[in-house]
Amino acid sequence: MGDLISTHLDEGKREIITARTGELMGEFGRLYEQQQYAVALFNKMRYDIEGGGGPQPQLLHRKVPLQNKSIFSGALFQYLEENKKWRNRFLFIPDTYNINYFENKQAHDRGLHPKGTVNCAGYRVLNSMEEYMELLNTSLPGVKAKVGTSPVLKCATQFPLILWHPYARHYCFCVMTEKEQQKWSAVFQDCVRHTNNGLPEECKVQTPAFTDTVRLYRQAHGHYGTWDMMCGTPPQILANLVMETLLPEMRDLITPKLKGKMHERQRNWMLISDAVYRLVQSQAQGQYEAIVQSCEAGRPPLETTIRTDMDQIITSKEHVTSKIRALVLPKAEKLLKVSIQPYISSILDALMEPTSRGFFEVRDLFFRELVDMSKNLLNDGNKDKLGEHMEKISMLAFHPVKMQSCYEKVESLSLEGLQQRFDVSSPSVFVQRAQILMREQMDDAMYTFEQLLHQSLEEKEGEDLCKTIQRCQDRVIKKFDYDSSTVRKKFFREALLQIFIPYMLKQLSPTCSSELPRFQELIFEDFSRFILVENIFEEVVLHTVMKDIMMAVKEAAVQRRHNLYRDSIVLTNSDPNLHLLGENPPIDWTGEYGGGQEEVDGEDVGKDGETPKRRRIKQVVSMIQLENTAFVLPNESCLEVPAVDDIPEEETEGRTDASTCQASLKQVPNGTKEDVNKNEVEELPAVINKTTLKEEEIDVTQVVVEETLPQDTQGNSAIESAIQEIENAAQETEHERGGAVKEENVAESSPLKEETAYTSNKEVDLTPVCQVETPASGTNKDAPSSTEEKPSGSPLSDQQETNHITESTKDTHSETDCNSPSPHDDSGFQSPANEVEGEEPPTGNEACNDSEMGEDTGKKDAHVDHQ
Repeated sequence: MGDLISTHLDEGKREIITARTGELMGEFGRLYEQQQYAVALFNKMRYDIEGGGGPQPQLLHRKVPLQNKSIFSGALFQYLEENKKWRNRFLFIPDTYNINYFENKQAHDRGLHPKGTVNCAGYRVLNSMEEYMELLNTSLPGVKAKVGTSPVLKCATQFPLILWHPYARHYCFCVMTEKEQQKWSAVFQDCVRHTNNGLPEECKVQTPAFTDTVRLYRQAHGHYGTWDMMCGTPPQILANLVMETLLPEMRDLITPKLKGKMHERQRNWMLISDAVYRLVQSQAQGQYEAIVQSCEAGRPPLETTIRTDMDQIITSKEHVTSKIRALVLPKAEKLLKVSIQPYISSILDALMEPTSRGFFEVRDLFFRELVDMSKNLLNDGNKDKLGEHMEKISMLAFHPVKMQSCYEKVESLSLEGLQQRFDVSSPSVFVQRAQILMREQMDDAMYTFEQLLHQSLEEKEGEDLCKTIQRCQDRVIKKFDYDSSTVRKKFFREALLQIFIPYMLKQLSPTCSSELPRFQELIFEDFSRFILVENIFEEVVLHTVMKDIMMAVKEAAVQRRHNLYRDSIVLTNSDPNLHLLGENPPIDWTGEYGGGQEEVDGEDVGKDGETPKRRRIKQVVSMIQLENTAFVLPNESCLEVPAVDDIPEEETEGRTDASTCQASLKQVPNGTKEDVNKNEVEELPAVINKTTLKEEEIDVTQVVVEETLPQDTQGNSAIESAIQEIENAAQETEHERGGAVKEENVAESSPLKEETAYTSNKEVDLTPVCQVETPASGTNKDAPSSTEEKPSGSPLSDQQETNHITESTKDTHSETDCNSPSPHDDSGFQSPANEVEGEEPPTGNEACNDSEMGEDTGKKDAHVDHQ
């Protein structure tokens, strides 16, 4: 690969790359340092003095959401371009959302440096080779793939995961199951979404100065409208800006010299493009940092001038604005009436429908998770399990798999027929922004609920926990409705401005730009750095269309179907006591109430350049497999690409045998099934999960498997031998007991009824415990393990009692056999109550009514005993 790069990127081509990068950075630096930085500094200081802003949010905001947290980690296969092989890799995604890949999990646990790191800014996540090949064929215009041509790579499995970038290197992964593919895809999409979110808003000077400079540069070269590659850090954005014009030039110089078949030329061009992109990015980063340092060094005298002459600068700007408005306003109003107003309502509807559905789904997900937690607390013992459940749902907003249903609602956003008219490259800019806002709203709601619940538990010790949760939940949902309405209306206004303003500037610039320089003479030389006629021209155009946009959003707010509130209804400072809770330190639910969450090793950089220290960090999304299970194909850690088609799916065969074993246990007669005692049933999940790839995630806070089996290199022989041991033990137990064990005894002693969530489909009963156990305990006088005797004055006859027991047993077996884990199951974050199939979402008061039902049932049982 090094020879390929050095051959096609010789000294002459590297000089061309350096020259093009230097030209762009020179023009960018002039706009940034001499114009936009001073304007942004003036606007920031003026805002600090005059104030402003919209309604105050009702929900609290978490300052450091992912402190001591990681997103996800796990093993999959990665395609190595160097030797054209698939190799097993361990991926770790920290709170920065960069993807670090290691040789194996041991390398990560030992604190070694990763083999590589992927910054996902500008990438797209692809789940099929067909989509990848379609994009790849567009990388070399004029080179068409012939029918029957072999693809650029062959995937080792039928579940690929590809990170595609228009300039940078592509990363190809694959997994063994469809469920793993869906989970990894959701995680990768969240990484892309986070890194594409734009520059930090906390930088009130550098961020607006940079974005305005990039926009003015692109407009000067005839590029108006939204830009998909406005993502990542400033050096990445500048590199994308350079590559926009440099890549076609390099392609014309290099592609005629590429030799080989079509897919070989495509592969070689990808490597060359990545090398060019990395070279441009390194040069842009150094020059951008020099520009920023120069501006920061000259900031103190600028601040002094602004503080001294603030009033004069504002007066001078208003005078120039009135002159430019007189020139621009008639033309802008005519353009607005003809080309903008007829389309405002249709574009607003296209934005509102999917966005509102997404926010409704966020609200429903928040409600469902809290109701499930209330149900589980009824069954698990109230406050004893509170810390465990709160640890799981506190990071709900940053759980990509759980939030995927919310994100999918917005992905249906389409601007068909309007993209060409208003120069909108694609709706992905608005989709990703709406998804980020949804995640922020979910985290604000969850954080507010945490603070309210913690305060209520401290003030009202004796109150019923279920009622406390519901009261806090209802209070947070009301505040969420207000905040989501405000956030959505702001999003609609900004989106409409991003669509209309570039179009209006493009139409008005040819007639107005030539007359703008004469207005510069009206500005004093001392104020010329803070007042720019180009910026004033854009502000005048913005205020022209802003009135119509505000009116359209207000009219939409009145319509009931959008569920928006009027601005006058949004409260301000309505709950000052709540906002005082936002200053409290983060709540340690594990330390106060017990419980825990999956933890993995991470790095913590020491002070003063000390050696990084290892620490235990909590992971938002649970692991797909057990920690000690090697994620490799048997006897094959590195796969040659030509032999990919002949690779047998041995791991899939292992999973089939394990599932067949479970199904055979369900189909045996009741007398045989009941002969398996408690210890034998506990060994079965350990055998299955230790020797096969686990398709669903393992929650280490719920499941602790202490049984260990020796490593078996013969594939499924370990499963078969373990199953044979269970059958032999079951036969010996049957011989010793001299008969079958009653179903009631098995039901009482089986761990399937308690916390073994991945082996039983009935791990958590959704009704109070007293209602479930009353028919099965204390009523069978023949059961040897029964500790209660039938009351002498029982109103039921012996025949009726026998029938009652038989019906209860049948219901128990039918519910156990028929239920299956929910397709959205994600152990380690989702409450176990969600794993019962067909469960309807409860109403707002259902969780609290369960506790009252339990009390009533207890009273009835006491009445029977008394009789």
